[in-house]
Amino acid sequence: MAEPKEMPGSTGVSSSRTRSELSRRVGSALVLGLAALLAAYQGGVLFASFWLLAALAILLEWTTVTGAAPRLPLAAMGGAGLLALGAATQGWIGPLALALLLVACGAGAAFLARTRGDRVWAVAGFAYAAVIAVVPPLVRDDPGLGLVAFLWMLAVVWSTDIAAYFVGRRFGGPKLWPKVSPKKTWSGFCGGVAAGTAAGTAVAALGARYGWTPPGGLFAVGLLSAAAAALSQLGDLAESAWKRRFGVKDSSHLIPGHGGVMDRLDAFWAVAALMGLFLIAHKTSGAAAGAVP
Repeated sequence: MAEPKEMPGSTGVSSSRTRSELSRRVGSALVLGLAALLAAYQGGVLFASFWLLAALAILLEWTTVTGAAPRLPLAAMGGAGLLALGAATQGWIGPLALALLLVACGAGAAFLARTRGDRVWAVAGFAYAAVIAVVPPLVRDDPGLGLVAFLWMLAVVWSTDIAAYFVGRRFGGPKLWPKVSPKKTWSGFCGGVAAGTAAGTAVAALGARYGWTPPGGLFAVGLLSAAAAALSQLGDLAESAWKRRFGVKDSSHLIPGHGGVMDRLDAFWAVAALMGLFLIAHKTSGAAAGAVP
């Protein structure tokens, strides 16, 4: 006797769809992760171009979701500004040329935008995408940070994301922010912070064995890893809240199992923003030290 077919909505169909969705997510993550690692190993223009393309995709998704109009002209103005930033990270243009180009792009966007709200969303989208276009190349090219620091960023984000998912599913418990992300739990958040801290510290320790000097020592790196792991999850939540504001599930459908580039890089964006602040503080302290007779 033949086994009865599972009806739509049954547990079997639901679990099959869950496995299929997880397989797509894992497959996409592996491909993108390998591409990011290869680009990081190569460094230089290839690496900067990889993150510039990601930033351009983010800008287009942002403009589309927010409905800033006219969409394509505003995206083009923002994209030109991102290209200028990318050129600046490679030393192809100086600070004055960069400032003039950014002012020109900003003026063009202000002129083209139909409403004040469109201008605000266009500027916010450019600022959000700029973090992705600028910070990874600057970290990778910094003599005191370099490849190890970028790998630290990836290790913290990836470990936090994986641990938060599986710990949250295993232990459940109180929700982290149910109105924004009903599936995220405090147990997952804590598990993610623990895993991200361990992974970040491990990368720094391994780098130190091969001659890399951890800024502030391993204990400081551990604290920074914990902060980055927490921020990465807040970055995910912030993007979820942003999408709910506009009534969309995904920023786009570009990446199978993940949605858009923003959906894939929301946690990484938060860590990149933290590293951007660290770079500013690092450069400022270095300049101040050099000015002391």
